Amino acid sequence: MTGIEGLYLPFAEFGFMRRALAGSVALALAAGPLGVFLILRRMSLMGDAMAHAILPGVAVGFLTAGLSLTAMTIGGMVTGVVVALLAAAVARLTPQREDASFAAFYLVSLGVGVLLISLRGSNMELLHVLFGTVLGLDDAALLLVSITSSVTLLALAIIFRPLVLECMDPLFLRSESRMGPIVHVLFLLLLVMTLVAGFQVLGTLMVVGIMMLPAAAARFWAVSVVGQMALAAAGGALASYAGLLFSYYANVPASPAIILCAGILYFLSVSLGWHGGLWQVARQARARSLRLSRIPERD
Repeated sequence: MTGIEGLYLPFAEFGFMRRALAGSVALALAAGPLGVFLILRRMSLMGDAMAHAILPGVAVGFLTAGLSLTAMTIGGMVTGVVVALLAAAVARLTPQREDASFAAFYLVSLGVGVLLISLRGSNMELLHVLFGTVLGLDDAALLLVSITSSVTLLALAIIFRPLVLECMDPLFLRSESRMGPIVHVLFLLLLVMTLVAGFQVLGTLMVVGIMMLPAAAARFWAVSVVGQMALAAAGGALASYAGLLFSYYANVPASPAIILCAGILYFLSVSLGWHGGLWQVARQARARSLRLSRIPERD
């Protein structure tokens, strides 16, 4: 087997590898752009909070119907929306900031979800929910991820302009239009939908990684929001492909391998990125020191 064959042979030979690649890439195409908007809103940890917030609903679906995709999806959607609305209400009605209220709700949700699954399920079933089964995707899970990603991308295209404005200057949008609260709620719904669909692929603990790491990496390569969204989606797809290959040849779990590859992409971007990368910061500092050294000293 040549080096080039090794890059595609696992996907050509095994159907489960093709399904894993299709599902993880479909998830990355929607999760990356959502991560860009979370960063713009300075709410990067909200994705992590919402990923844990869906766990009680997933656990209730598991307790009532076992490993049923429909039951766990409905349960995750319900609890995700409820937690998002409750956290937003606490932030609006009290002096507490939205990120703090989301953190409080997600910690409680995580504890309740793990407790519920532990009451009936085995350790393997708990790992299935927490870390996903990307190598075991069936037709129903693959269809759910594909439809959710398509709906998310279409909705982002429709609300793109007010969503960008709501991230940059929410007070201006509120003064000029009544779209602000509507756009905010729609964005939260898209976030919950993507996380619920993605837990089947990467699990509730890992799905936020494919959302935030490529988006954070894209910030070092592009300035425009559209450019960051495109690069985040492409970076997530690349990390999915590389992570599955690494998992296959190194015989390691696929979900952590995908997130590890996304992390490597992020650290490379931090070091080599055109916009604020460490090499550029060092070059600018060196140029500044040279300019200062050429200034003649006054007597």
